[in-house]
Amino acid sequence: MQTARTVLELKIKERRQTLQEFAEFAETFARQHDEPGTLSLRHLQRLTAGRGPSGQPLGQLRPATARLLERIFDLSIDELLVPPGQASPLREVAAERLVEGASVRQLAFDQAQDHGLGRRETATPAVQTPETRVDMGMSFAWLDDRAGWSPETTRRKVMARLGKLSTDDLLDLHARRGKVRRSEITNALMEYYADSVQDHVPYRVLSGHREIQTSVLTRPNWLDLACPLRQGNDHLTLNADPGGRLAPDDAGIRHAVHRLAEAAALGVRVANVPLYRLLSVDVRKGAIVGSVGVAPFVEYAVTMDLLEKELIDAICGASADQPGNLPLRDRYLPDIASVLNLSGRLCAGGVLALCAIARPTDPYRGERDYALLVQQRSGHVLNAASRLAVIPKGFHQPMTDIQADAQLGTTLLRELEEELFGRSEVDSTVGAPRVAAPLHPGRLSEPTKWLMEDPGRVRMECTGFGLNLLSGNFEFACLVVIDDDEFWERYGGQIEANWESSGLRLYSSLDDHLVTELIADESWSDKGLFALTQGIRRLREVGDDRVNLPAVAWS
Repeated sequence: MQTARTVLELKIKERRQTLQEFAEFAETFARQHDEPGTLSLRHLQRLTAGRGPSGQPLGQLRPATARLLERIFDLSIDELLVPPGQASPLREVAAERLVEGASVRQLAFDQAQDHGLGRRETATPAVQTPETRVDMGMSFAWLDDRAGWSPETTRRKVMARLGKLSTDDLLDLHARRGKVRRSEITNALMEYYADSVQDHVPYRVLSGHREIQTSVLTRPNWLDLACPLRQGNDHLTLNADPGGRLAPDDAGIRHAVHRLAEAAALGVRVANVPLYRLLSVDVRKGAIVGSVGVAPFVEYAVTMDLLEKELIDAICGASADQPGNLPLRDRYLPDIASVLNLSGRLCAGGVLALCAIARPTDPYRGERDYALLVQQRSGHVLNAASRLAVIPKGFHQPMTDIQADAQLGTTLLRELEEELFGRSEVDSTVGAPRVAAPLHPGRLSEPTKWLMEDPGRVRMECTGFGLNLLSGNFEFACLVVIDDDEFWERYGGQIEANWESSGLRLYSSLDDHLVTELIADESWSDKGLFALTQGIRRLREVGDDRVNLPAVAWS
């Protein structure tokens, strides 16, 4: 196989497109996103080769073409036109300016401006384009404090690490992680957590002739909750003094420095916003009661969230530690008792919902049904990257009102607005909140506003609760059902996944065969599969002739 001559050529190969196919895609992309740039096949051949037809340098690129390619790949034009593995000038500039909180994406545009490739007023990416937000200043200060280092020590260590990272190595590692199957992860966790606690067991479902085990720890009274959200049944309260903080040890600090450098290099969004941490919970059918505290996102990102990559790297042989040795897991989540000790550790998490939208009878599709939405997570998210998941899903975190936003229904509504209807102002990774009441009826998107006008148009329920052994996170599985098929006729064309998703799939609630195969797909994250199967169970109960879904039994 021919080695890619430029990062641009490598990226096109990763998309499994020919140059002709990509040139056609780029033209379509430009029209759909109001970009003036054009890209002919001959021009693309020169760009991927990194030189002109006679071997001469490419020369200055048209600004519109440069912006078009940068928007498609979320990389600067300088990064796209160098050989894979070769550091671009951007990498050196980024290392010097990370402490200022500048994003790698913004640095790319700054450099493009210096070379006449763009103007500052066009540098801000659109909603659909992921921006690398790495709040490095706050992250560095936090790690300096927790490690007992003098100020600026973390910055110097991250800069040194960033300068050593190779594009080829990172892409190879990303590919190796992506090949690890869901069942391999679950089996490794079952082996690690061989102990058990009364009434708490990993969630296991029987679908068709397959028994599927997950790493979501749950119990019978945490399942099939049928708990309406935003109706008083959802009652998490804020504890202003949540207690102790998590301090990483030497191994954790080493991994934290690498995580910050890798996030900057790969374009992973890391915004140091507050997260809710679960302190206590009482879950039962029809009601959720508990308390939450607040922790900075960076504390989670460089501690508990490292457990997922540590385990996956151990499975695929990418870990520098000895096989079977998981020092971070031994430190942060060593046994089932520590998983259940919510107030004694950092337990972040979120809500994730199976979304079912009623559709009328269609001459091509057939009888009326529900459209079930499934996403493939993008490579720009912090965890479960490239895995199948339900949509919407998101961290449970406050927007502006820390007390009121603790309700799960508020987070679910925010995620609907952000992930399906394009509300970038409720995306915590885009920038600091400027709107006092982001979910005020006057600011809702048109589709959500229509749903909220009549309480009978949309049903939001929590269907299950569990603790994820992979990360220690809490997972509230939910179901969103839109019963009025007028919504699909009005707004079906406006449903579009945001930057967190690399693709959106639709399944019919009448197609039990395809949904059965979907459940067995190894690409799922365990938390996504948990929400999917709990949602299917509930939809079979509340649906009418729109539903012909497979029976799913848990044990």
